[in-house]
Amino acid sequence: MSPRGPYRRHSMQFKLQLCQDIRNGVIGRRDAQRTYSVSANLIQLWLSQFDRGELNQEEAEASVVAEYEGRIAALERKVGQLTMELDMAKKTPRPSPGPVNENSSIVTGPRIAPSGGDVK
Repeated sequence: MSPRGPYRRHSMQFKLQLCQDIRNGVIGRRDAQRTYSVSANLIQLWLSQFDRGELNQEEAEASVVAEYEGRIAALERKVGQLTMELDMAKKTPRPSPGPVNENSSIVTGPRIAPSGGDVK
């Protein structure tokens, strides 16, 4: 027996479109199973809901709106978090650069003593 993958959620729009395609003869049940990797039982459940009128365009549109509202809320939370982080960064004092040492440079390193000998 193969291990089961994570559960997938199918949008109301997907379910509605698939049921309409099956009922209109655009695609067969087995082809839908293979193409979309959906079990026969799940397709039968969706078709039963479709036939009873439980899957309709209004519910599909409401599902899409709810999905968008969820995304908007998540983005608003992220914007709030980033705004707070930016405010904190502005309030935190920056360390001042240290005194400039004329005897050394990051690029050239320390200067050699004029005598040419070792510096003690």
